Formats: sequence, C-alpha cells, structure tokens
Amino acid sequence: MRVIVIGAGEVGTNIAESLATDHHVVVVDTDEDRIDAITYSHDVLTIEGDGTSIETLDEAGIQSADMVIASTDVDETNIVVCGAAKAVAKPFTIARVKQTKLLRTWERSTGAFGVDFMVCSDLQTAETIVSIAGLPGARDVETFANGIVTMAEFEVEAESPVAGQTVSEADRFDSLTFAAILRGDEVIIPRGDTVIRVGDDIVVIGTDASVRSFASTLTTAATIDDADEVVIVGGSEIGAQTARIFEEHGFEPRLIERDRDRARELAERLPGTLVLRSDATDIDFLVREHVGESDIVVAALDSDEKNLLVALLASRTGVDRTIGVVQNAEYVDLFETVGIDVGVNPRFVTAEEITRFTREQPTENLAMLEHDRAEVLEFEVGPGSLLQGNRIRDVTAELPDRVVIGAVTREGELITPRGETVVQEGDHVVVFLDTEVLDAVSAVL
Repeated sequence: MRVIVIGAGEVGTNIAESLATDHHVVVVDTDEDRIDAITYSHDVLTIEGDGTSIETLDEAGIQSADMVIASTDVDETNIVVCGAAKAVAKPFTIARVKQTKLLRTWERSTGAFGVDFMVCSDLQTAETIVSIAGLPGARDVETFANGIVTMAEFEVEAESPVAGQTVSEADRFDSLTFAAILRGDEVIIPRGDTVIRVGDDIVVIGTDASVRSFASTLTTAATIDDADEVVIVGGSEIGAQTARIFEEHGFEPRLIERDRDRARELAERLPGTLVLRSDATDIDFLVREHVGESDIVVAALDSDEKNLLVALLASRTGVDRTIGVVQNAEYVDLFETVGIDVGVNPRFVTAEEITRFTREQPTENLAMLEHDRAEVLEFEVGPGSLLQGNRIRDVTAELPDRVVIGAVTREGELITPRGETVVQEGDHVVVFLDTEVLDAVSAVL
C-alpha cells in the first residue's frame, strides 16, 4: 500500500515509523530540518513541500496512493490536504484535528471536507486520561471484544507485594493472563519461574474484574470507581473534554482555570463541573480549596513545565494520584520519574489511533505499548487460521517467539486460554506480541 503522510512532526514521524516496514511511505513537510531528520532515521521517501499543493501531491504520487494521512499541527491545513487529495485522486483520507467542533461537524456529514476518517487529538487524549484514571497504578489501558477483555500495563514499585515474586506466585487471579514483562529495552514473555523485579512494567490481559483485582494488589491509589474528588487543572480543550467525560461517568469534578472569560465559558458548557477561577500553582489556593484531599488530579495546562509543577504541588498537599498532559514526548519518562504518576502525550495517543486504523492485517482492534515496541491485537479466527480447531498447546511451537495468547472470547463469554483450550472458528482472540514478529504472526493467525 502506498501511504502519503503530510507532516513530519512527532505524529507524522510515529506513523511513518509504524507503517514503513509493510508499506511504501512518502512523507511530506515544508520544514527542511524535519525532512532531513526523517530521511536519515527511517526507510521512507521524503519530499520537502506544501502538502496542500496539487504539484506537491503529484510529486508524492497521489494518483497511485491508497491513503493520505494529514498530520500537521494545523487543523485547517489537514482538512485542505484531504480535500485536495480527493479532488485529483481517490485515496482514503485521514485528518488529524485538535478542535472537537470540527470532529462533530464531520460526524454529522459523511465524507465532509473530503475526510474519510478523522481523529481529534484533544478528545482522544481526554478519553485516554479517563481510561487510565479507571485503574489504580495503570500506565496504559485498552479494552477488547466489546469491553469483555481488558489489557492494562502496570509499573512494579518497590513496595509492591509482587516485587521479587515469580509469575506463578503472583498469578492468584481468575481469568487473568500475564502477557509480558517490559524490562528496559527487553520484551520478556513470562514463564512460571520468571521473577518480577522492581521497575518492571507488567502487561496483563483478562476480565475487567480480574485486572482490577490485580491492580488493587499493586497500589492503594484511587480510581474513578472509588474516587470522591477529581480535580482538573487547566481549562484547555483537553481539560474541558476530560471534565465532560468524567461528568458522563457520574462525577462532579472541579476544574481550575485562571482566565476569567474561559472560566465563565466552561462553567456554561459543563453544568456538572464546579469551575473555579484561580491559579492552581498557588499552593495557598490548593490548601484553601482542600485539593490535597482529592483522589485524582489531572494537570491539563498549556505548558509541560506548569503541568509538572501542578503535579508536584498536588502530591505535596496529599493527592493520591496525578495524571499530566505532556506535549513533548521526550519529557514523558522524565516527568514520570520526578513528579507525575502518569504522563499522557497527545501526539503519541493520536499517532497510535491513526496507526491502529491503517493496519492492513485483519484485526478488529489494536493497542501499541511502549511507543510501538509491543502490540496487542484482537482478531476473529477464520478457517485458515493456525488456531482454528486446535488446542493452544499443540500450535504453540509453530508460533513465533515473543507471542502470548492473552484471551479468547466465544459468544460474548471470556475463556481464559490454557494449553488444553481448543480454539474454534468465530472465536475472538486477543494476542500480545513483540512488534518485530507482527508479520510472522499475521501470516499464520
């Protein structure tokens, strides 16, 4: 498949990196330095030019393109790119936008703006924040099989009871599979005698109840299910959408916004949210408003440094858990080390959603972990699958290394996969795998 990616920023670069192995990717950007950087770091064709120009699109091979992904930082540019591509050819078009109102307009009119699929960064980020808030200690959360199966990633801290235990000792939960351990740059497929170390990230797959039970053994941090107080700092669109989604979960969050006009606007938009006009970096205000008694604080200001400061102040005043928006992907690990419990990067979240949609494999859902080092796939077993009609233990040797069958669902019911489990045609299977073996797995499953 020929894919043209317009925009070589963090989103475009992540998309290009994910697709370059299996597709012919062309990246277009007006910035010479960005083009030079991606030329030397990725196996893609690069063009310095304006993606809204028909001449540039022709140079990129628009007539033979199967897909155009507009991923610049300017919403209007991305929409014009899709419209221009549709005017001269028939590729499938994907646009990244930040403004939720553009997404709502597009949703009400099929094919509006010449866009076949639209991803809203702000909304996607807000949804990610709320899903992470739903599990104590979780660094990433995804659902599969219409919500029957949950995948979650947790970091093992020094005080965690599973630290130093083997997987067999830690595996005390029904309907749960230990899919992987991410240790440094390693992707480890755990066995019963694998020892869980402090600093490991554990990936588990199972029912929502079993994953929550496992999470409760790792930390006492609050979730949105048992939280009494949720505070959102920053009336950005991400902050506003996060508040709205919390409202939909039945909460009455507090949102702190410094700008008077923006605070008034949000108070009108969010009837279930208490909007406070103040500077959340003022520790006296935090103490006066009892923010330290909150269970979860979400930092959604327009500055990474301010979000880190808010998280540090919130933790200092006694907040159980902090989740911060981190626009610079290079800061995420650092910020999580020094002050934010979980950092969410909007550009990576957007790139993951777009890449998920573009995958050609017959998967119904996909999640990427650790910046595409590992993936979790959901697919329906067909007549040509290696699994069809076989016990899992009988086909394990024919699967590539670093692959784990994490869950099987049949007619809406979860079957915890074991060696004797016979997989039937029509079953939905959730598989964890190292990204390096994706093609080999897709060929047999």
